Amino acid sequence: MPRQLHQPDRYPLTSKYDAAWLLDLDMGPNPLWLLEDLARDLALKPGMRVLDLGSGRGATSVFLAREFGVDVVAADLWVDPAQAAATFAQAGVQVEAIRAEAHALPFEANAFDAIVSIDAYEYFGTADSYLAYITRFLKPGGRLAIATPAMRQEIRDLGEIPAHIKACVGWEAVAWHTAEWWRFHWAITGLVTVTAARLQETGWADWLHWARAGRSPGRDSVIAMLEADRGELLTFALVTAIK
Repeated sequence: MPRQLHQPDRYPLTSKYDAAWLLDLDMGPNPLWLLEDLARDLALKPGMRVLDLGSGRGATSVFLAREFGVDVVAADLWVDPAQAAATFAQAGVQVEAIRAEAHALPFEANAFDAIVSIDAYEYFGTADSYLAYITRFLKPGGRLAIATPAMRQEIRDLGEIPAHIKACVGWEAVAWHTAEWWRFHWAITGLVTVTAARLQETGWADWLHWARAGRSPGRDSVIAMLEADRGELLTFALVTAIK
């Protein structure tokens, strides 16, 4: 297994996990590196109820349950809940797996202490009205936290989607924003207090390391995009807020 997938200095919690297990669950950039970094801006405590929104094949839900002792609901549209449940059972964690579309969540108001979304929020959360929708499921004082592909400059300011990015993801890159964009987008509503909005300085390099080792569809085009970018534009934004 590639040595760069074990980074105990930067990601000590993730480095405890078997890289082959993570690669078997691969759907994009290493979700545990993103989550471990994002969690530094959170205050997760045992017993909290946490929604893992866009949970994929379940690695992030396992991590949340095991490392923080929280009660996790894993919600994803594309992954069969039975498949996710098998991952949770194998990992020895109690996580509820459901199939749900992010705009039609089957929860009551104030259901969660925290909502976490790793490499998924960009697909459903950029609309002006979405923050009002998703925060209804948070208790007062609850936390919203996302890790999402980011740009170091807004595409609007560049005037176009750079060719190397467009070749890989096409128009979907318009949902990739700077950390400052996210800070303003959330803060201006008054619905939340933004507690952190930062670009992940190692995000581009981490993404490239993982893509070279990974097994997800389209990895060759992702590698080509990242190599062409050289870290000049692409990274991740880590954003947290309190309702």
